[in-house]
Amino acid sequence: MKRRDFISALNISLASSMLIPSKSYGTDILSSLDLPYHEKDLALHKIDSVVFSRVKLNYPRLVGKNAKLDLHGYGPDLDICALRTDQGAMGWASLRGSKQNAEKLVPELIGKKVSDLFSTKTGTLSEKNIPFDIALHDLAGVILQKPVYELLGKKDPFITKYYSGMIYFDDLEPKDKPAGIDRILEECQFDYGVGYRQFKLKIGRGHKWMPASEGLKRDIEVTKAVAAAFPDCEILVDGNNGFTSDDFIKYLQAIAGIKLFWIEEPFHESVEDYQKLRQFVKAEKLNTLLADGEADPDQAFLKKLFEQKLLDVQLTDIEGLGFTNWRKMMPELVKTGTSASPHAWGSLLKTNYTAHLAGGLGNTVTIEGVTSSSEDVDLTAYTVKDGKLIPPMLPGFGMQLLKTIG
Repeated sequence: MKRRDFISALNISLASSMLIPSKSYGTDILSSLDLPYHEKDLALHKIDSVVFSRVKLNYPRLVGKNAKLDLHGYGPDLDICALRTDQGAMGWASLRGSKQNAEKLVPELIGKKVSDLFSTKTGTLSEKNIPFDIALHDLAGVILQKPVYELLGKKDPFITKYYSGMIYFDDLEPKDKPAGIDRILEECQFDYGVGYRQFKLKIGRGHKWMPASEGLKRDIEVTKAVAAAFPDCEILVDGNNGFTSDDFIKYLQAIAGIKLFWIEEPFHESVEDYQKLRQFVKAEKLNTLLADGEADPDQAFLKKLFEQKLLDVQLTDIEGLGFTNWRKMMPELVKTGTSASPHAWGSLLKTNYTAHLAGGLGNTVTIEGVTSSSEDVDLTAYTVKDGKLIPPMLPGFGMQLLKTIG
């Protein structure tokens, strides 16, 4: 496709106004003839510039404490990078890791063919370029005019469940006049209106913020209250490693009769503790999933836990591990009968990236939702229906920057 035709097809006037003068790419075209079909189009584009910026996301409410951390605030300011090509295409995404480290890599990207950096079959080709991993996926989708999930092999995406990951210890706020359990129910009602039919409840108040017995009592009361108020919704619980195995089993005994979709990080992972929990879950026929791998993940050890059937769901962060590395990991998870649900807390961008990973590869039991609005990014193309997140049929990740960046 000629450069002017590509720009016209994309209808990106901003990008077209910043293009460099036309060049001859005859040699590049000839050298790309032995590439797979999609890679030929990627080979026609060279990285012309890498621009760093920030975008602001806004939560609909203050997000409070969990078992380990204090207030989480009203939404993040995120580092992003935008990759532009000499043919007028642009892809952008969250920056993986620090801007300082990514800036050092820019000289090695400029002038490189996109096909030398990225393959539709595997993703980012060099581990050192993982800081730009998600942006390269977006760029490839823009060049090929396909959603990322289609690049992963699925024209009609797998659609899966979608949970609210924003229900923290807001019953404890404000400190001078705590709102109590009613605040949690109000937040669940708001999230129900967004379209969620799964709620992940943070538990472990007794680890740091309340006396142990009082904290456990409140965890139990919150769980029972949400289950009673929303009988058509599924409940997930997340202890953020704030329990001992014995104390967590006491919690499960106290909420007997309430079905949990999953149990997340009740304690720091160990063979002994997960053997104890698995035995209890089996004996009580609780039919719940055990999920871990978010906090300081040791992938080799986690793999052992999955192979021993002590865990069911791999949670490692979508950006922390990297989109390409998740693509590599997914077939291995399938082999061991392990499901996926990449951690996405903090950023709705990560939620939406996960929707494409799940959409293209499946094997994802649910997606973490982080309800947000933004004046910097158009987030409206993603829809929620019947408690499931549906990615848009738009090129790349389908999120348009609303702010002008250099």
